Amino acid sequence: MPASRDFEEMWRDLAPVGRSASSGGYYRQPWASAETELRAWFVEQCAARGLTVETDGIGNQVAWWGDGEGPGVLTGSHLDSVLDGGAYDGPLGVVSALAALDALRDRGVTPARPIGIGVFVEEEGSRFGRACLGSRLVTGATTWDQAKELTDRDGVFLADAIAGAGLDPSAGLLSLDRVGTFVELHVEQGRDLVDRDVAVGLASEIWPHGRWRFDFAGQANHAGTTRMEDRHDPMLTYAMTALAANKQARLAGQRATFGRLAVEPNGTNAVPSLVTAWLDARASSDDALASLVAEVQRQADDRAGRDGTSLVVTPESVSGSVVFDADLAARLAALGGWPVIPTQAGHDAGILSAAGISTAMVFVRNPTGISHSPDEHAGTADCLAGVEALADVLAELAGSADLA
Repeated sequence: MPASRDFEEMWRDLAPVGRSASSGGYYRQPWASAETELRAWFVEQCAARGLTVETDGIGNQVAWWGDGEGPGVLTGSHLDSVLDGGAYDGPLGVVSALAALDALRDRGVTPARPIGIGVFVEEEGSRFGRACLGSRLVTGATTWDQAKELTDRDGVFLADAIAGAGLDPSAGLLSLDRVGTFVELHVEQGRDLVDRDVAVGLASEIWPHGRWRFDFAGQANHAGTTRMEDRHDPMLTYAMTALAANKQARLAGQRATFGRLAVEPNGTNAVPSLVTAWLDARASSDDALASLVAEVQRQADDRAGRDGTSLVVTPESVSGSVVFDADLAARLAALGGWPVIPTQAGHDAGILSAAGISTAMVFVRNPTGISHSPDEHAGTADCLAGVEALADVLAELAGSADLA
């Protein structure tokens, strides 16, 4: 069918943008060249469908289809990636939204309520350390005064990065006044659908999660002349903390990861003076998350006392638990007999849900469960099943004659 051909053609168009020749992974950092190219691609795709894109002062985008009355149904996702990430996390939701619109037109559907396709910027938080920054700013969960002083790894301020991309934050942010419901399609970042042997699922909840910066300070010294017992080595404190985080998460059935590290002076023959490490922690409840992080910090403080080092922990981006509208999820799941499952990954859908917008998520099976990696994947047949599922969901929510 045409929507299927459109999906595969769009996917081929996106495949080379921001892709590393060495690893095969993607570097689609917000307000940099690859992500800017993708946002331009989105404008072109919408124009080809007769839609006009509104781009706000930081790069969030939305295009609306239909002139129906009442609050609209917004779908879409994001186009940025983690460092050396996969192809599907984010772009699958945008491409599927465009293909779902094509499918609805092929069916002859005229929505009773407008349907929007949106793209939020800096969802991953991989450049400026604040996950879902675009949607946080739009919903007011983060203010511009709080965000504008954020810096990336090269010391570039957020405000300067946005200006460098040809955008002007003073132009304002997207309004969500037209949005009655938000539906985000996403590749599943886990193996639940694989284990169930189904291609599509709906989301029940998002685990609470966050990022904490651990600054371990010690004393720089010579790697050869300094006796082991005379050292104040923050790397040792960090190493024990990483092991403690792993153990505590395993014992509690939760998640804890130290995946980013900065060392000063970062010399091979020097005891470091400072080790900065970022903890990503996730848990099944807000209390469980707080307990996990507190226990990791307690053990880190104890080790710092023995190593003669010091520790400062700073929360940088923390999101509470999100429980999606159970009645809405059940209503939509009934359209295709799809399972309703939880996710441990954060999404813009969680931010909009926390802002009081009725929200749902559609997941597409990931055959390996691997994500945030060049090995992230979803089969074409499953992606097309996701497009059809999203079209069914949008038709139901927009009040069309064939599914109402």
